[in-house]
Amino acid sequence: MTNTNARHADLEQCLPCLDLAAELVNGSLQQLHLLCSRDGRVQAVLLDEHQLLCYDLAFCAAELQAARVMLDYAQAEAAESALAADVAVASVADSVFSIQQRLLAHAGAPGLTRAAIMEFIAAPVCTALLDEWLEPVRLAAIGEQALALPGLRLPTQLDAEKEMVRSTFTRFTDDQVMPVAEQVHREDLDIPQSLIDAAAELGCFGTCIPERFGGLMPDERADCLGMIVVTEELSRGSLGAAGSLITRPEIAARALLAGGTEAQQQSWLPRLASAEVLAAIAVTEPDYGSDVASVVLRASAVDGGWLLNGSKTWCTFAGKADVLVTLARSNDQPGHRGLSLFLVEKPPVAGHEFDHHQESGGRVTGRAIATLGYRGMHSYDVFFEDFFVPDTHLVGGAEGEGKGFYHAMAGFAGGRIQTAARATGVMQAALERALDYAAQRKVFGAAVGEYQLTRVKLARMLMKLTASRQFSYSVARQLDAGGGKMEASLVKLYTCRAAEWVTREAMQIHGGMGYAEESAVSRYFVDARVLSIFEGAEETLALKVVARDLVASAGQD
Repeated sequence: MTNTNARHADLEQCLPCLDLAAELVNGSLQQLHLLCSRDGRVQAVLLDEHQLLCYDLAFCAAELQAARVMLDYAQAEAAESALAADVAVASVADSVFSIQQRLLAHAGAPGLTRAAIMEFIAAPVCTALLDEWLEPVRLAAIGEQALALPGLRLPTQLDAEKEMVRSTFTRFTDDQVMPVAEQVHREDLDIPQSLIDAAAELGCFGTCIPERFGGLMPDERADCLGMIVVTEELSRGSLGAAGSLITRPEIAARALLAGGTEAQQQSWLPRLASAEVLAAIAVTEPDYGSDVASVVLRASAVDGGWLLNGSKTWCTFAGKADVLVTLARSNDQPGHRGLSLFLVEKPPVAGHEFDHHQESGGRVTGRAIATLGYRGMHSYDVFFEDFFVPDTHLVGGAEGEGKGFYHAMAGFAGGRIQTAARATGVMQAALERALDYAAQRKVFGAAVGEYQLTRVKLARMLMKLTASRQFSYSVARQLDAGGGKMEASLVKLYTCRAAEWVTREAMQIHGGMGYAEESAVSRYFVDARVLSIFEGAEETLALKVVARDLVASAGQD
């Protein structure tokens, strides 16, 4: 590895490289603002004419933010952990290269001349950084050290309390989750009740519920960081059988905290925290996925409550759930103003189907959707037929009618950062398996891990994993401080794409065995593929959230 003085010199090159990249990205965003604004407001129909550019600019913004986080990490670790610092600097170089390639594909687009992009690519600080840190011998040396690192745990920069939480859930994952993960996946089973009960005993379901309601989150402040540390460790064991256990109670709890009545909070939150009540979220519809404001499932007012009619899809964990947090159209106001959020109770049912009849004649049925991965919770198509929901179960009571969109969005606020943690956990598992296999498997008389190409792969996997982890921690701290909403979208873009690549490389290192279901890396690969789809599909998130907000903000610069 490089010596400390040389590393400090390279660190000094990182910031000007990132500043050059940011200047080009911001310049293009400003031009888009000028082109697509009318009366000071960005027009979606005009911005849609530049979708491919906006998509890549969103990823450039994510790479930039990840690189700045890793630069801070490198500076903090430069004197303590040579490997961590080297991984961080190499990650910055990798992000600079990725941004260069994305921008070069848009030479001639608004704000991006070929001459300006080539000047960025050829800038001495950039060429020096990339030549030094993306050079194969340097990357292979990082991979070699990773192979020799027991447990592969680079410094996390978590405090003692959070490290204790991590350690607790590491043991839980090793002892409780991993022994059942493969069977749950291969046989498409329900999550064992014993696993749910054991997770509940550790307070797993109350990570985003305040202590006054029986949860683990302090009453006086948010604790997104604690939640993602737990999520990451559970996801290392299994995305479907453990890593997503927190997601549904978190969404339900956030919605109730944002808009529920005092009585609703007192009734539901303690039971969600203890897992006495398990929740599922019924928002997505067959014709409306990320376009939440357009849902059409109907809630019709009747004496004492509402009748629900219509369907939902991709309602994960609906079978085992006691309550479906359901978004429905309760009035004729257009768009999001006509939506309300309901707490729909039903009996929990194991297996792939359920059919519940009310004495009044209402009915709710569900059928699990066959999926490539993410098994254990099952995602359902759900159908409501005159299903009665009492007035007491309208979130916010009478005052909550027509405000369901906002309550649902409050519920989803933590979903993106949690998905980043899930992605990181899957990457950690994939890299651990890849390192073990590379050290043991011999090909042409040598261990797979002795070849330069394998070591470079392992180095890059470690770079993506570390960047994803530190980026998610950084965003969690910002969310806990009251900010970080844009960064939460950026970290989801970055980590979910990284997880697809890391798990793919882990499978590739395993060769033919990687494609066999008996190898856990095949599960990691199919599980990782869903991460860019749920909690806001990658394209919708990049175009409708990140790019639109970046372009709008560019007009304020």
